Amino acid sequence: MPSKMELILYQNKILREKCGEIKEFDRDLENTASEMLGIMYKNNGVGLSAPQVGIGKRLIAVNIGQAPVVLANPKVMEKSGKEIMEEGCLSFPGLFLKIERPGRIKVKAQSIKGESIEFETKGLLARVLQHEIDHLDGILFIDRIGFFKRWKIRKKLKELAKPQKT
Repeated sequence: MPSKMELILYQNKILREKCGEIKEFDRDLENTASEMLGIMYKNNGVGLSAPQVGIGKRLIAVNIGQAPVVLANPKVMEKSGKEIMEEGCLSFPGLFLKIERPGRIKVKAQSIKGESIEFETKGLLARVLQHEIDHLDGILFIDRIGFFKRWKIRKKLKELAKPQKT
């Protein structure tokens, strides 16, 4: 896995790809997870997925203010309820949208050591986990809004799609 990661922005094709499972739980994976957390913190994010840093693997990093959580091969096993909350995405700087998602979920994953993990959560953590797991399947938060909302933000999306000046 790469050692010098950069945040991938909207329109990069990797954000639309379905990610492969992680099979090797080694020092490289730990370093990748650590670097992902660093990029997430540097950009004031609460979640980051591997494709957002150019890696096509099923790995996410999340921290909603308690302790960082890094999950390999996460899957939502059960979901219930509905909540509408505003979401942002590091790959869409400055864009915030109200998105409807299940309010409570059950997640199955592996730790970066390869241990099986299963837990239930709700609220902000459930939302962030669903957002990041969506990234692993090539689903972006703009895919979760209706046509009319998408039409309303078309100028912002065009602006975000322009090549970034460095």
